[in-house]
Amino acid sequence: MCPPQPATPDLPPELGASLTADGAQFCVYAGHARSVEVCLFDEGDDGATTERRVRLSHRAHGTWFDTVPGVVAGQRYAFRVDGDWDPDRSLLHNPAKLLLDPYARAVEGGVHLDPALYAHRVGPDLRGDLWVRDDRDSAPFMPRCVVVEDEFDWGSDDFPRRSLTESLVYEVHVKNATKLHPGVPEELRGTYAGLAHPAFVEHLLRLGVTAVELLPVHTFTHEPDLVLRGLSNHWGYNTLGFFAPHAAYASTADPQGALDEFKAMVKDLHAAGIEVLLDVVYNHTAENSRDGMTLSWRGLDQRAYYRVDGRGRDIDVTGCGNTLDLTHPVVARMVLDSLRYWVQECHVDGFRFDLAVALGRGKDDGYDRDHPFLVALRTDPVLSRTKLIAEPWDLGLHGWRTGQFPPPFSEWNDRYRDATRTFWLRDLAASATGGVGHGVRELATRLAGSQDLFDRHDRGTIASVNFVTAHDGFTLADLTAYDTKHNGANGHSGTDGSNDNRSWNHGVEGRTTDPDISAARRRSMRNLLGTLLLSTGVPMLNAGDELGRSQRGNNNPYSQDNEISWMSWDLEPWQEDLLETSRHLAALRRDHAVLRQRAFFSGRSIHADGSTDLAWFAADGEPMGERWDGPAVAVLQALYNGVAISEQSVLIVVNGTAGGVDVTLPSAPCAAAYELLWDSTDERPAPPGAPVPAGHFVAMGASSMQLWRCVGKG
Repeated sequence: MCPPQPATPDLPPELGASLTADGAQFCVYAGHARSVEVCLFDEGDDGATTERRVRLSHRAHGTWFDTVPGVVAGQRYAFRVDGDWDPDRSLLHNPAKLLLDPYARAVEGGVHLDPALYAHRVGPDLRGDLWVRDDRDSAPFMPRCVVVEDEFDWGSDDFPRRSLTESLVYEVHVKNATKLHPGVPEELRGTYAGLAHPAFVEHLLRLGVTAVELLPVHTFTHEPDLVLRGLSNHWGYNTLGFFAPHAAYASTADPQGALDEFKAMVKDLHAAGIEVLLDVVYNHTAENSRDGMTLSWRGLDQRAYYRVDGRGRDIDVTGCGNTLDLTHPVVARMVLDSLRYWVQECHVDGFRFDLAVALGRGKDDGYDRDHPFLVALRTDPVLSRTKLIAEPWDLGLHGWRTGQFPPPFSEWNDRYRDATRTFWLRDLAASATGGVGHGVRELATRLAGSQDLFDRHDRGTIASVNFVTAHDGFTLADLTAYDTKHNGANGHSGTDGSNDNRSWNHGVEGRTTDPDISAARRRSMRNLLGTLLLSTGVPMLNAGDELGRSQRGNNNPYSQDNEISWMSWDLEPWQEDLLETSRHLAALRRDHAVLRQRAFFSGRSIHADGSTDLAWFAADGEPMGERWDGPAVAVLQALYNGVAISEQSVLIVVNGTAGGVDVTLPSAPCAAAYELLWDSTDERPAPPGAPVPAGHFVAMGASSMQLWRCVGKG
């Protein structure tokens, strides 16, 4: 961070709490308030906490600020704001409510659910009158902001800056990763330090991971309805502070120590060559809907921070009760400041934006790819050099926008997820019962980088973040073991979670001892992993899929902070085999640049011999020609020609039918013969066999996939 800037006659200082030579400078936006107080909390010798209130005496452009002498690092603080109470005009000021600093870089303690946390009058059931202001003090039930030092010994740390063409992203929850890891000391399990422990880093490196994408680590709290049911928001998509790391993930109770532990985690991962990406939730906050708690932004300035209609009601496109209004300069600045803080002070390498369409909705509530916030991200000298990944949808009108974000954004490709699941699971289920599937055209498009979605504006294949599973939905193992979700533990009577899973249980719902069904499920897992790691684009692996992790059929375990969510490291032999398969596939991807090209395949001749960069063949070894269409076409060969880039050429063969087939390896100028590198029918990767001449046929097992290397150029 830059050193604190003094106020000028025209401009306020930087927002937040900044240490000065003789105290601390406090600055907060409350554009419609009449007065703002900073509340300083100190613990006396008797253990009792006292609150000292200091009125901020300066105001400029809706921002209140002052310097308080004697404040040092470690000071606990928050704000109180007074002003009009007029819900119809979205004016909800209430000085009885303690408010967190939106710019706090550390938060201590949690939100303890109580009616006093509501700015309006509610009863024990937390229901009440939205128009009646409540005068109960919320301070006893609120966490505290903490003034911290920014200094940290980064040593020689530098950003790895891995190319997206070489990236393997690993989506992981900080706690889930090591809570049960036997190689991590017990006191570090489930923490930032645990994630960076050599035992877990070794797993990442052997798997070929280049970047971890962490589920939310911004300070968060739990929705009241979960608390009343004895559950918690385990995933963290309920932000309470955009600048502070979630303290519960630290191995220390000291707020400064928690911040330093997060930085040390980043430093250690960087030392291993692994980037750190954050899943960030700037579309809504933990205050939820207008009838929710008042914890920070709502009490500071509801009209500025949230999208509201003419009657002061929330415009909700997130499904969480509120939507931050990034058309307001103060809100856009807060998000940009937050992003820069995590890059500049915490050395984070990039971000995945949750429900990113909500961030690009203009004043008319429609999505605008040239929204000022998106333009700011693309032009900011710091943020434009980081990895930016959009979840390209929200829950509002016309909220699905896959392929419609501007460069340099990459996007979660849900079309890839659905096509891959459909081909290997839903279509196979149909084939096994005598039906037909959807054919290979859609799968071929996804294998080759989804040019139909991302070819505009010179975005290239790296715009597509390919995934088969993510935190939201079935795990890889559960995709092959459950036809329907089993979410009873979440307490929503099974109504939560997606109903469009495109899964197949292979004949039995849930766990089974049938060896044939178990073998078929394992093969399906290998097919899905093989497709993911051999497709053009940026692969993202859901943590634990390489181990065959199950969530017992729960496809929405956001509230399950227990063994349903935690990764188990007590592996059965088949899980060891799956892990070795995952490592092998990642290595094949790494070793063959032709699978990782940035530009889309042209289909035009690239060599004097007339060969093209990508060619498609049917099971008979002849070009697909006009045979693409038809649901019965479920066998496909894709020849990736590396001649133009001085790389090895490879052949991917897929058999999406429930029976074995004979496949003729195609004759091509770049290959006189083929060497088998991987076959999904193998429980564990086998060494390459003897080369097979082009034009000869090979037997493929039912529902299987192979990767061949071209040898002996003609």
